[in-house]
Amino acid sequence: MPATTEITDRLASDGVAIVPDVLGTQEVVALRAALVAAIDAYEARGGSSFMPFLDPNDRNVRVFELLALDAVFRELILHPIALEHVSAVLGEHFLISNLTANIALPGSGSMAVHSDQALVAPEPWLAPWSVNIIWCLDDVSPSNGGTRYLPGSHRFTELSELPENPASEMVAIEAPAGSIAVMDGRVWHTSGANSTRDEERALLFGYYCADFLRPQVNWNVVLEEVPGSEISSELAQRLGLGRTANFRQGERLLGS
Repeated sequence: MPATTEITDRLASDGVAIVPDVLGTQEVVALRAALVAAIDAYEARGGSSFMPFLDPNDRNVRVFELLALDAVFRELILHPIALEHVSAVLGEHFLISNLTANIALPGSGSMAVHSDQALVAPEPWLAPWSVNIIWCLDDVSPSNGGTRYLPGSHRFTELSELPENPASEMVAIEAPAGSIAVMDGRVWHTSGANSTRDEERALLFGYYCADFLRPQVNWNVVLEEVPGSEISSELAQRLGLGRTANFRQGERLLGS
């Protein structure tokens, strides 16, 4: 497994780095089965696995609110290897912003080009305030919908720096099942199209942010049906569910 410094260096130059063999075969199988079951559970909560404003057709299956649907996802979001790389980018103080899934079925198309950090923070983007950990539950290739990204685009500080046709300059993530892709939140990317006849491509997206940004999800609402005994103290802290919220900067100033 590559050293953290090697991954950090790759992120600095490219914006995306692959870490292989994070999950074993049985772990991948268990997560893949849990994800399939989560589709029905999510729709039973009133969600829709097809989101027309995101995807051009219903061959992209999206699942949100995963932390409320199965304990296996609450464990995964705190995976020590993932948190090691998140901390290397964001520092010690960060929050869990979201955990979602996308299964690209044959015939799926690409969503709009975007940067995850641009979705939650206005320009200029002067530092990595968010990071994605992409969990590969299938072998990921350019043909089955591997996430496409623009190398080096994490250095763009304003929207005006984006090329006129960024999709034409993008490359696809390629990684075996069980790998993670660490992606700087400023990287401009899109979901790849699945042009295969019989391959599915399932990915989980763990999204983490600096603690001064509001998470994408209101965890108090999403997790209201999950017993408190099933939420560890570490998870509660990373979800921002403690009694206090953004006091860290004040503590630094007032304590100096």
